[in-house]
Amino acid sequence: MAAVLDDTILTRDAALLKDTVREAGALAQSMFRTELKKWIKGASSPVSEADIAVNDLLEARLRAATPDYGWLSEESVDDATRLSRRLTWVVDPIDGTRNYLNGHDEWCVSVALVEDAAPILAAVFAPVSDEFFFAVRGQGTTLNGAAVQATSGSELDFSRVAGPKPLVERLKPSLGDIKLHPRIGSLALRLCRVAHGALDAAFAGGNSHDWDLAAADLIVQEADGRMSNLSGDPILYNRREVAHGVLVAAGRDRHANIVAHFRNRPLA
Repeated sequence: MAAVLDDTILTRDAALLKDTVREAGALAQSMFRTELKKWIKGASSPVSEADIAVNDLLEARLRAATPDYGWLSEESVDDATRLSRRLTWVVDPIDGTRNYLNGHDEWCVSVALVEDAAPILAAVFAPVSDEFFFAVRGQGTTLNGAAVQATSGSELDFSRVAGPKPLVERLKPSLGDIKLHPRIGSLALRLCRVAHGALDAAFAGGNSHDWDLAAADLIVQEADGRMSNLSGDPILYNRREVAHGVLVAAGRDRHANIVAHFRNRPLA
């Protein structure tokens, strides 16, 4: 598997990822705002035939081209053999399924390639707004082919922060009349908004999973941002446990200040 470090293989997988995620996004959009079979999985998570169709397309394209890679998807039965694979695709066929099923625009296809525990390739595609975020480890982040960066500095504009309000209120002893950015129903898109400066910071309130995070994590990192848990420790992917706690994404300096704040005022 060491051959993955070869630039030729990385370039091949990057091209495969771009083409496949665009195709998956087109399929999802073709089924958007149509009559779909839908049901609830687990306690309260909605899923539809569109989620399954997009998952099937992604799996067919990516696994056929890279049969030695592992597979972890929100809509596939977990296969523990992924734990022994150095490279694993981490997939959310439709991130923001509630938005999707309610006919709202903010949903996306999110796919990352994880090497050991860290993402090395990432694509997040929001077909309705035609936003295609792409990142390769060490090569920066692009939005529709143009390089993007997270906002610099360490101060927060509290109209440019997204996430659960109780968390954001912990950033300062008193914020007064806080005005959070309107809720973004797709967690992957919420985090990607940091990468191109639409948000100063974004929080995940807990119980997110590898498939919600891995692609956005690399996209933020390669845009000179950071994404971590509140202690500042990096997020590890493709482990046996794929659920995560409270997380924050922001530009490099701003992220450091937020982590320092919560280090001194830990959540109960």
